Amino acid sequence: MPFLRATDIKDGQVLTEKLPYISRNQPPAMDKCRLEGGELIIVRSGVNTGDCAVVPKALHGAFAAYDLIVNVNTGKALAEFLSAFLYTGFGSTQIDSVKNRAAQPHINAEEVKALEIPLPPLDVQCRLVAELDAARTERDRALAEADRLLTSIDDLVKAKLGLPDLEPPKQAGYAIRLTTAMNNNTLSADFFHPERMQAVRLIQSLTNAPLSQIVNFQRNIIKTPGESRYIGLASVAAGTGQLTEAVETASGQCFSFKPGDVLYGRLRPYLNKVWLATFSGVCSTEFHVMRPFDERILRPEYLAVVMRTSLIVAQTKHMMTGNTHPRIANEDVANLLVPLTDEKTQQKIVEETLASQAESARLRTHAETIWREAREHFEQQLLQGGKA
Repeated sequence: MPFLRATDIKDGQVLTEKLPYISRNQPPAMDKCRLEGGELIIVRSGVNTGDCAVVPKALHGAFAAYDLIVNVNTGKALAEFLSAFLYTGFGSTQIDSVKNRAAQPHINAEEVKALEIPLPPLDVQCRLVAELDAARTERDRALAEADRLLTSIDDLVKAKLGLPDLEPPKQAGYAIRLTTAMNNNTLSADFFHPERMQAVRLIQSLTNAPLSQIVNFQRNIIKTPGESRYIGLASVAAGTGQLTEAVETASGQCFSFKPGDVLYGRLRPYLNKVWLATFSGVCSTEFHVMRPFDERILRPEYLAVVMRTSLIVAQTKHMMTGNTHPRIANEDVANLLVPLTDEKTQQKIVEETLASQAESARLRTHAETIWREAREHFEQQLLQGGKA
């Protein structure tokens, strides 16, 4: 049966896509943790203390001890209304005032019972919840389209280069000739994974070059970063080439970079963290700082785009070493094959990528505006006694 954890509750919703499952044959004590669907669940301990949501009615499972179930008197209130209220300034202020600020923040059942809840008539509660649901649907639609635009960049690059999609391997096992292993100077089985070999063959069908022949790896070590902006792995979003809102502080040596350099994360390369620098600064040594030798052959903007495509990821994710912190070795990065094309095609790929990124950013701003205004309207309606 599905098992609902504290981390599966976010922004008033239960995230069901990655729920773990546990055996139904649990000790009798677990009966107190059963879910029938429709309950209001509140996170009572951890970094997201106070987050809450209504359990989907179709979700019959169990919940973690970090969560608290509230049985709602449906003659007076809707669970969905209570969940929405607890995310307003009125609700969150109350929770923050009683939240224990120890090393592990938490609230208890008695503190939740004492929360003051406004109770407009049920028909008003229903209308307010419906308005929020409509806004959430529009927000989610905009966010989904924003994500689609970013992921479609991979298809754009392959289409402009005239390459087909990478087909997922159909076989569970594979074999190679000893001479192939000897010619590649490796006995690593994953190096010859069919997915990686297919990506290499596709790139080899075009003009191509290993990174070592077209970029200079900048390794200017800075021991005291000073006031320079620091870019760590958390500062770069996976797969999008965008900076996150994370604020990181340098600890130890750094590499310096300049505008136009491409930063490529070598730790867990399947996360696909690639950023085209737009300012000067310093970065973690977990990045490779790459600068094209000749921008007439390889534009840095094109390099940043192509390094995020499946053509590269299909190579790198089968070349990692290490278990706890898997990385791609420096020499393997230098030998990565990159597809090349004429300057005009590179420019076209860059322009269309930038257009998709700009539209994605606009949609995200639109989604945030919709949701913020919906919540503000919800609060205003409460202050007005639910009058439309």
